[in-house]
Amino acid sequence: MARSAIINVMVQAAMKAGRSLARDFGEVQNLQVSMKGPGDYVSQADRKAEEIIHAELAKARPGYAFLMEERGTVEGEDAQHRWIVDPLDGTTNFLHGIPVFSISIALERQGQIVAAVIYNPAMDELYTAERGGGAFLNDRRLRVAARTKLSDTVIGTGVPHLGRGHHGNFLIELRHVMGEVSGIRRFGSAALDLAYVAAGRMDGFWEEALSPWDMAAGILLVREAGGFVSDRNGGQTMLESGSIVAGNEAIHRALLKTITKPLPVR
Repeated sequence: MARSAIINVMVQAAMKAGRSLARDFGEVQNLQVSMKGPGDYVSQADRKAEEIIHAELAKARPGYAFLMEERGTVEGEDAQHRWIVDPLDGTTNFLHGIPVFSISIALERQGQIVAAVIYNPAMDELYTAERGGGAFLNDRRLRVAARTKLSDTVIGTGVPHLGRGHHGNFLIELRHVMGEVSGIRRFGSAALDLAYVAAGRMDGFWEEALSPWDMAAGILLVREAGGFVSDRNGGQTMLESGSIVAGNEAIHRALLKTITKPLPVR
């Protein structure tokens, strides 16, 4: 598959950072780890990967702005373009030796996500997408799953943990979805969850309280694989609201309906 110049830039940055993460993953017990909030860890590896990605992208496209997990907003001279970067999505998995984590890079142009790369260095899986050009896993074209009944599906989600989210509200949503589907999965990396929806490995996904860098690249991947993405209200405020629902057209619609059902009255 011939990649565009911009995707090549993003892939190079992701793979260089991925090599750094892979080395640190092999020495996970020796990492210097600090806490930045309840149940939310940031590691030396995380910061180092972000520095690599920032340096590579800034060198290739000087002037583009950044929105990054650790650095936050970095203004650029080019107001039309912004990189949205998560250098290590799935930090808790990483620190526990679980090989389910990823690097996520998206390019936003005039408010629209136009290119995306998600890379899991532990499994050497590279997901790429460009607006209008389709979604790919290691150069294989992706399509979302074709199942149309919730009862046949496996759905991904994120479970709010210590200090995160409204646990009571989530348990209500989980109760509704559990009663309708074949299985529910929690992998611990929203970027990979969305990539798995694009690849047809999961039929749908929903989560609340995400940050833009958790889902920007995944949104484009799902759409370019033929899927639908919205916030929990069916709108397009995912990056602002932090809520996301994804799947093929039928499953997206059914999942929206299911997670917003009121509790049954006893």
